[in-house]
Amino acid sequence: MGDKPTGSAARTTSDLIVERLLDWGIDTCFGICGDQINGFFEALRTHPRMRFVHVRHEENAALACVGYAKFTGRPAACVATAGPGAVHLLNGLYDARIDGAPVIAITGLSYHDTIGAHFLQDLPSDRLLEHACLFSERVMGPAHAVTATDLAVRSALMNRTPSHLAVPIDVQSFILDQDTASPKNVPGHLSLAPQPFTVVPDEEQLRAAADILNSCERVAICAGAGARGAGEVLERVAEVLGAPIVKAGLGKDCVPDDSPYTTGGMGLIGTRASHEAFETCDGFLIVGSSTPYYEFWPKPGRARGVQIDLNADRIGMRYPVEAGLVGHARGVLERLLPLLERKTDRSFLETAQETYRRWWDLIGEQAASSGTPMRPQVVTWELSKALPDRAIVTGDAGTVTAWGGRLRLRKGMQYSFSGTLCTMGSALPYAIGAQCAHPDRPVVAFTGDGSMSMGMGELATLAQYDLPVKVVVLRNDALALEVWEQTALLGNPQTGCELHPVDFAAVARACGLRAFRIDDPAQAAEVFAEAMATDGPCLVEAVTDPYEAPFGESLQPSHAQHIAQAFDRGEPAARKMARNLLEDDRVALSPALQQHYDDLARHR
Repeated sequence: MGDKPTGSAARTTSDLIVERLLDWGIDTCFGICGDQINGFFEALRTHPRMRFVHVRHEENAALACVGYAKFTGRPAACVATAGPGAVHLLNGLYDARIDGAPVIAITGLSYHDTIGAHFLQDLPSDRLLEHACLFSERVMGPAHAVTATDLAVRSALMNRTPSHLAVPIDVQSFILDQDTASPKNVPGHLSLAPQPFTVVPDEEQLRAAADILNSCERVAICAGAGARGAGEVLERVAEVLGAPIVKAGLGKDCVPDDSPYTTGGMGLIGTRASHEAFETCDGFLIVGSSTPYYEFWPKPGRARGVQIDLNADRIGMRYPVEAGLVGHARGVLERLLPLLERKTDRSFLETAQETYRRWWDLIGEQAASSGTPMRPQVVTWELSKALPDRAIVTGDAGTVTAWGGRLRLRKGMQYSFSGTLCTMGSALPYAIGAQCAHPDRPVVAFTGDGSMSMGMGELATLAQYDLPVKVVVLRNDALALEVWEQTALLGNPQTGCELHPVDFAAVARACGLRAFRIDDPAQAAEVFAEAMATDGPCLVEAVTDPYEAPFGESLQPSHAQHIAQAFDRGEPAARKMARNLLEDDRVALSPALQQHYDDLARHR
């Protein structure tokens, strides 16, 4: 067990935890040391097989674990001291819990006999983190260490959630001779037996679902995070059903963006083709998605529904489906496929394909703009062409989420972001975790200036470990998504959205990275090519227009009406926003803009 040097002192509680994690194949740990976790750091020092990555903020340690897990399916560990260190982990652990990522968190506690006695940093982290972590326990001593670690790892793997071990500072350094195992702790009762499983429904349920889909003429598919890894069979199902595949945000990489079956994303940051498919379908197949933007799905009762989800409690949560198939998407689809009848009428799919082509043509025209400040479409268009094969791209929260949806992923590429919690500043720590997990693959963090401002310290982490992540920052000196959300969702003029300008390229250079700035569209292709060819980490700062609409083609009529109200109430950027919204080709794809054109055009 483990790799502690021969002749070293007797193994401590911390040694036993680290060694057991290594036995489980968990060999990467992100975190920050501190006085009430330093006993555990001694075990990290003496077990060199456990790779430790020193991040600059504990939240980013947890988010790096999420990135590691999302692109491997395996957990990494994050470690923090008691009190503020544990509190800082919390947001990243919630990100893991909500998006279904296995993570192991380890925190310190006060001395075992001062807990609850108003001691330094005396917060009960086992209770503090128990809602974010399905398994959260206090390690009582070395006799408890292996059992607790096994349970933590098994829970994380089985439930795809974070687990947490809280260890008092003195207990971290206790040796086995200082503890007594209870009679119930039978020696040798533990094992590392693997727990792989595939869940599929029975034949009767599959037949019932197939009968529903076979009875429909126009089937649309919504694929989410649960469809990742099932792309090839999902495309075969789409071919048989003549069904467009609409991708929820976390399902962006389930099929490539150049697949002949996909219509891209959905929701406010989706495509008109996706929304038309949902508006006109009479059959609806949901694969691994519980997106909160289900108001863009078919109206309840308009389409007959079938849902596939590993979580039984998600069945029927967003749409009144007639059949629920509980299981892993790939296995369920493989068994469902032979029961499906091929649609001879391909017009529904062909119409969706044509609208999707028109949408990409619009993006291409926007990307050809030579104006400044540069349109974000220039960045996504040129970056898409520059992305190396097998690239991993991590996205962020903000308008950059919408622009990330316009990156064209090819087969073999992967993408994810904080999809449900929408944590700003997650792209860079996700990328750190992904690069540690896949040192042989190119990794790109695609972020905005608001989110980058929250985690600039991690640029130093890239330099310290020479992680060759390429960071692309859309700089528009605004919380631009909030500009559009305040107007489109509430009808209010923007407030509190301005950002003080930051020279991110200069910050990156100060941290030891190579850095570039793009402020002219003509520079974009050359700069991205050079950045992707750079050895080691680098940053590209792209200065973009904050008033380019991230969701003009996908607005609902109520959103367009709210924007017009905000303009009437004194929105200071109304003229610029209206000019961008009312671009002719965009209006042609947007019934909402057509409906409220005159109200918006008054401000152009």
